[in-house]
Amino acid sequence: MSDHVPTIPTEGTIRLGQFLKLADLAESGAQARELIADGEVTVDGEVETRRGRQLGTGMLVEVETPAGRRSARVG
Repeated sequence: MSDHVPTIPTEGTIRLGQFLKLADLAESGAQARELIADGEVTVDGEVETRRGRQLGTGMLVEVETPAGRRSARVG
């Protein structure tokens, strides 16, 4: 089993809500908003509740789902 975390290419900074959709960590903007509001999203290991949080290259985003933790790195 691999612990590989995919790196999702972005151009410059990106907002957390947009990144969740781009990285397929959320199916929609509404789901991204719910995940963030419920405290299910961490950025570099810290819970993030601001959908507009600016993410930069190298940041690790993780989402807790019923199926387990899913992760992606900002590229």
